[in-house]
Amino acid sequence: MAISVRGLVHTYPSGVTALQGVDLDVAPGERVAIVGQNGAGKTTLVRHLNGMVRPTEGEVRIGDWSTTEKSIAELAHRVGYVFQNPDEQIFARTVATDVGFGPKNLGFDEERAQRAVSDALEAVGLAHEADVHPHHLSLSERKRIAIAAVLAMQTPIVVLDEPTTGQDDAGVQLIAAIVGSLIAQGRTVVAITHDMDFCIENFDRVVVMAQGEVRADGPAEEVFADVAALEAAAVEPPQLLRVARALGWSGTPRDARAFVDQLAQQRGSGSSA
Repeated sequence: MAISVRGLVHTYPSGVTALQGVDLDVAPGERVAIVGQNGAGKTTLVRHLNGMVRPTEGEVRIGDWSTTEKSIAELAHRVGYVFQNPDEQIFARTVATDVGFGPKNLGFDEERAQRAVSDALEAVGLAHEADVHPHHLSLSERKRIAIAAVLAMQTPIVVLDEPTTGQDDAGVQLIAAIVGSLIAQGRTVVAITHDMDFCIENFDRVVVMAQGEVRADGPAEEVFADVAALEAAAVEPPQLLRVARALGWSGTPRDARAFVDQLAQQRGSGSSA
């Protein structure tokens, strides 16, 4: 299901204009990361996708729907949104009840809903916590509950706002696997992240925002080579990319394995690096 954003402007009641004419297209099945410093307009942009925020000017379309013509409840059939702060999303007395709220409200029958909850909790590594009160768990676990709640809704589009917040390495790898699984299912993933290493390892396309505008949009390797756009957005390239450039390499290693492979090539070619 395609996402189309045209001439999107959003001004809050306070008078602050958070988006200044954003154009963006996301094809079905893409994985797109949106990066930029706080206040760049990232969250305002993605909250238009499920109707939480409405355009001041311009249009947002989810498939053949204009978001201004649909309620949040209707858009929830197409867009699942994971909040940056899981405590804004979690409300039930048990993990399973919380995760099952979305499927129930989307009209899943009992068998499908139970299966969706079970599969989602298994995916986030919390199947053993199904009957626990969510607020008895850690922040990182609550974040994964929020992710599970959206996974269980089985929407064609999934929006993740800072999915790696509070996660240790195992948690980050788990979320990376979830992103990969969603893409393998043909679903679309849009993520806001400040974790540039997670970004380049898991997202093919990167959108850079600054001051309510898109400053760069393209393949991750190309975007992270756009020094002017990154400086405007106060974004540092991923650490392995910074090391590669400091060593004078021309390649763009996206993960540790690629870095090691390129190091071996450099040594094999007789480079001092």
